Amino acid sequence: VEMIAGDTEPTDDIREAVAKMIDETTGIQTIYQMERLVEMVRQWGRVPEEKILTAEQYKQIYLDRLMVPVRERIAMIGRGEKTVDDFRVAGVARFLELMKKRGVAMYVFSGTDRDDVRNEAGVVQVAEYFEEIWGALPSKEEYSKEKVIREIMAAHELSGPQVLAVGDGPVELRNIKDAGGIALGVASDEKKGHGWDMHKRQRLIRAGADILVPDFREADTLVQYLFGEQPC
Repeated sequence: VEMIAGDTEPTDDIREAVAKMIDETTGIQTIYQMERLVEMVRQWGRVPEEKILTAEQYKQIYLDRLMVPVRERIAMIGRGEKTVDDFRVAGVARFLELMKKRGVAMYVFSGTDRDDVRNEAGVVQVAEYFEEIWGALPSKEEYSKEKVIREIMAAHELSGPQVLAVGDGPVELRNIKDAGGIALGVASDEKKGHGWDMHKRQRLIRAGADILVPDFREADTLVQYLFGEQPC
């Protein structure tokens, strides 16, 4: 909103347009979102052409601001003021452990830069559960979630419901649905780490999620359901 409005007062129309863009692009590589931002800055015409930045420059501003709270959370864990559970979706460790025990090969793929994703996965102690952690690379052509899904399916000779995508990004859920897989949407309140975020819930319904959960506090029941078992 700030980048589009420039030195002028932002309007409700601008805020709504930005919210719509975020809804549509959540989960894709950040650089593509920034390319959309450049288009919107020009479209609204509130910033002089010579002051409009490149997608790469907007991305750097975004990352610099994003990493401020991330670094603070990491520091709080280091100081013992918070634990890793304070920054994980409730029950996720149990869910990952149950899936790993059943021999499920798990991967992370994110639109955030790869080094940041790997670092954060290590800090919250979930990296050990995954075969590989993918994130955006300097060259945007080298990485896409759709490409990663195809490669994983080919490597493991998988098809259809043998593949499950778990997350809150509509992009990967649509990608997995297009590949015939199952989409498990997680519409969790990020501030609390549990419970429903109703805005996310609606976004994931629109993306075609097969299953929706607010968190993983019912991990045992969820895993049994995924494997077609009767709950104990």
